[in-house]
Amino acid sequence: MEIRTHRRSLRRALPTLFAGAAAILVSAAAFAAPVGQLAVVSPSNAAPVAAPAVPAPAPQAANAALEAVGTGDMLHITVFRNPDLTTDARVTEQGTITFPLVGDVPVTGLSPAQVGARIADKLRAGRFVVNPEVSVAVAQVNSRQVSVLGNVNKPGRYPIDAANSKLTDFIAAAGGVAGPGSDTVTVLSTQNGQSLKKDVDLARMFREGNLAENLVLQPGDTIFVHKAPMVYVYGEVNKAGAYRLEPHMTVMQAIAMGGGLTVRGTERGVRIHRRDPGGNVRKLDASLTDQVQSDDVVFVRESLF
Repeated sequence: MEIRTHRRSLRRALPTLFAGAAAILVSAAAFAAPVGQLAVVSPSNAAPVAAPAVPAPAPQAANAALEAVGTGDMLHITVFRNPDLTTDARVTEQGTITFPLVGDVPVTGLSPAQVGARIADKLRAGRFVVNPEVSVAVAQVNSRQVSVLGNVNKPGRYPIDAANSKLTDFIAAAGGVAGPGSDTVTVLSTQNGQSLKKDVDLARMFREGNLAENLVLQPGDTIFVHKAPMVYVYGEVNKAGAYRLEPHMTVMQAIAMGGGLTVRGTERGVRIHRRDPGGNVRKLDASLTDQVQSDDVVFVRESLF
């Protein structure tokens, strides 16, 4: 009789014991979740479920205007599994290209991906290709270019895009400033129908770290690299010739660039031939510490002893 009573009591107590054990497991699972991760407990199995990750913010979109297709651009177009539709097309003055089967397609102002989607839509609508996959690449950019002229190693016209739009980008594309080139460059641009001119001293910009001088250019802008100011050294020097004038250059430094004095030269016989604003040339006696100016001629005379 006692044994039956104990069995009945145990059967009545089992549900309460199981409920308590489940509650303990739920609490342990919640506290065991890693730091920074929310543990979501499922009522059915009391197992921790990681909360969904928050998506990272999308990167900033590139400047669409500098990636858009324009008049004169050459496009290379391919259709997956349809090599006979591979086409090289030039954007006409009307802003269209001619593509096989579909005819003229307006493309001006679209990105290459948008051009491919438009061609694919036309192929699908005409039932020429089932599920077409069209790839478009700009083979040659003619609609947005910057001209680089003057004393650079490779003058010419260079395409502008979102990745290459600053003054130094185009100086580098042109092979850098040539030997006789100046540190000062001029940028010509047109804004609101008006021509604007801006002089930039590249050496000072890098020396001072003033990146505000590294101008962001627009299609149609022109960069001109001036010729550096020169000083001319002749007479009793070892290497007479024309040399680049450096800032605050002295007569002694000019003679050093000319290879120094010959055995017949004398420091006491140095003259500078300088042209005045009226165009007249004046002959000035000079000491070694005097500063020379642009287009000065430094003449070293022969020693009389």
